[in-house]
Amino acid sequence: MTPADAPASAASPARTGQPARASGSSRASAWAELLRLPALFTVPGDVLAGAAAAGAPAGPRALLAIGSSLCLYEAGMALNDWADRAEDAAERPHRPLPSGRVRPAAALTAACALTGAGLALAAGAGRRALAVATPLAATVWAYDLTLKHTPAGPAAMAAARGLDLLLGAAATTGRTRAALPSAALLGTHTLAVTAVSRRETRGGSALAPLAACVTTGVLTRLVTRRPARLPAGRREAAAPGLPGPLPGPLPDPGAGRGSARPAAAVRSGPGRGAARLTAALGAAYAATAARPYLHAALNPSPPLTQRAVGGGIRATIPLQAALTARSGAAATALLIAALAPAGRKFARKVSIT
Repeated sequence: MTPADAPASAASPARTGQPARASGSSRASAWAELLRLPALFTVPGDVLAGAAAAGAPAGPRALLAIGSSLCLYEAGMALNDWADRAEDAAERPHRPLPSGRVRPAAALTAACALTGAGLALAAGAGRRALAVATPLAATVWAYDLTLKHTPAGPAAMAAARGLDLLLGAAATTGRTRAALPSAALLGTHTLAVTAVSRRETRGGSALAPLAACVTTGVLTRLVTRRPARLPAGRREAAAPGLPGPLPGPLPDPGAGRGSARPAAAVRSGPGRGAARLTAALGAAYAATAARPYLHAALNPSPPLTQRAVGGGIRATIPLQAALTARSGAAATALLIAALAPAGRKFARKVSIT
């Protein structure tokens, strides 16, 4: 999960330098900009991918984990602008806090309230979920208040997104170890995006977007090369709500002691259909991220760097979907992928970065 996937980028400048009393609609717009609401579409896929990696359907506990993830993500967004309010006053005076459309005290209060709500929702999903959500919240606050402008910033952001995926596994089956490979891949993508975002307002660095482009290619290869192995004894079945894998033994068509075929079938990864879906989603991930990265590497101007950051954030959704399909939950993967066009449409009204 990313508390602030990137520093704030250009939006509609304030018409005057003086704070004005905002109307209800303009106040709501200011909060939508502060919280970067279109980026929320990149959050549910973390939990769903983690649950799929652990072999669980998206049940009530997964929904609680998604709620926790959304709250902690938005807490980081509000805290990000509160911590950067002095810098934004000089470099981005149109942002909600320096323009006076949102009071700093209100942003900090929102960050605290959202953090508390996120931890409460995680507690409702179980002790294991809370055990993951607590370091996740600590990472969010540490990044925004201390680590953001240090060399450890990208790694902290990657850790937060990886923990967010593990939250889905912890809230469902508790098998977080099974979700570690998916968390590592998603965290690596976040590391690359965050490294590019550090030069978003100034530009001038071709190395970071070029490295991110190469990283995208490597991740695409790793995600699509070989489907994840399904846990022994797991079967695929439709569950109420979102279809997905359910724990349980497969029927034994061989029904004989000497037949090793059923066990092999259980241990093998998803079938050809799921593999093709994973490949298609992996291609969508690569297409979404690599092209703007390449443009920014060839011309590292602030506008193209900002587009590269936006492309990297949007590419999180097809990557989550590919990881979920790779774990054998095809229907859930399609649901995650469907969030991409909705987020893209919303981002036309509110900046995603």
